[in-house]
Amino acid sequence: MLKRIVLILLFMIQPMFAWAESDINSDATQSPTIVRKDNSGKVTELLMTSMDAIKLAGNLVDRGDYEHASQILTKLPETDNIEVETERWYLLAQIFQRTGDYERAIKIYRQMLDERPDLVKVRYELALCYMAQKQWYRADYNLRLAMAGDDIPPKIKQQMIYYRYIARQNKRWNVWFNFGAAPDNNVNQATGGNECIMYGGYPFCHELPKPEKAIGYNLSLGGNYEFVLSEHWRWKNETNIYINTYDKHKYDDVYLSLASGPRYIWENGDVWLSGIASRRWYGGEKYNWSGGGRLDTHYDWTRKFSTGLSLRVVQNTFDENGDFMDGQTYSVSPYATYSLDSTKYFVLRGGIERDTAGVDAYADWRYSTSIGFGAELPWGFNVYLEPAFSWVNYDGPRWTVKNHTYQPVVERDFIQRYTVSLSNSKIDFMGFVPTLTFSYTSRESNIHSREYDKFITEFSFRQRF
Repeated sequence: MLKRIVLILLFMIQPMFAWAESDINSDATQSPTIVRKDNSGKVTELLMTSMDAIKLAGNLVDRGDYEHASQILTKLPETDNIEVETERWYLLAQIFQRTGDYERAIKIYRQMLDERPDLVKVRYELALCYMAQKQWYRADYNLRLAMAGDDIPPKIKQQMIYYRYIARQNKRWNVWFNFGAAPDNNVNQATGGNECIMYGGYPFCHELPKPEKAIGYNLSLGGNYEFVLSEHWRWKNETNIYINTYDKHKYDDVYLSLASGPRYIWENGDVWLSGIASRRWYGGEKYNWSGGGRLDTHYDWTRKFSTGLSLRVVQNTFDENGDFMDGQTYSVSPYATYSLDSTKYFVLRGGIERDTAGVDAYADWRYSTSIGFGAELPWGFNVYLEPAFSWVNYDGPRWTVKNHTYQPVVERDFIQRYTVSLSNSKIDFMGFVPTLTFSYTSRESNIHSREYDKFITEFSFRQRF
């Protein structure tokens, strides 16, 4: 009788998984049998519901008896109750996490989030596993998403804020690597058709370049490293290389960039002031190089809302036609991020850019804005949608055909781009997830030959965080 009373008390203990009280119906599942043999060899069979067994295993995990908890969780018959199975896998992951087997714990947590990305506590525990492995970028990413969840106890919120500060302090290096293929139906951004002028009452026409189709293969490789100067100060160095090579090599594009400078970190944000330099090759030939400075800032106002700002000043020098195109670029690029919850977020971006040049026809003002929406969906799907718009106003005229006459025209462009990205994190190749991106770009202009439309379908592999 005493043993039964003890077991009943154990069953009344709530499972470890939930932040708050569990809403699982304990009599909604089948009843497994727990067999107990004492020292005299006497066998006792105890019937209990699956939820009772989960509660017992949870209590054993809490007491550090991982061996018997694991036996209960692994031998418990599989049920159709999603909540029971979620509790079972969470407790198994907890056993691996507490015994230092972080790889197996991470694997289970990821599988759980693939099915149910709204499990805030699972994402939080995943972040703690990454911290234990010193994978600070992945820890910071998952902490940021977990902090946007609802119904988080105040004590846990404070822990998340503290751990994210620790992750930021320790993000001393990172390497990224993405690659893919992208068929482009208008790689030369041409409009096609004919262009005519009237002379002596007769039209004289010539054919405009036709849109060319090409398949591009892109590679993006980069990394950064920070030297620790003090608790808040770092010296950050970063390099990036982007390669886009086509089956028509005259459109090959290679871009290399470097940045280095002091970075200051505090609990809710950071500031990085860096010197920057870049080099570009186009079509296998040297195109231009740039050098200057950049200021990047980021601040978390709440656990759901953050903003940032990037300021850039560079000198541009072109390998050809420098007398016409050499000049400076000044840009201001603010952004804001708002998380609806741990699975859905909005990103609002803006920008003002000023390009000077030796000839006014190549100098311009550019204004841009975009709003993106991202979501992690059940069954491992991830989606991101973003419409982007920009307006380009040039300073001076260029001679072009307009209204059947050859005349100076000051170019005015409106560019719109719509992007949809889709991936599934359940398809994972050595930490890379295949991603399919569809984009449509249209440029409207008061100069007909500068207008174009293009579609790009890109298949790429991107790092999973």
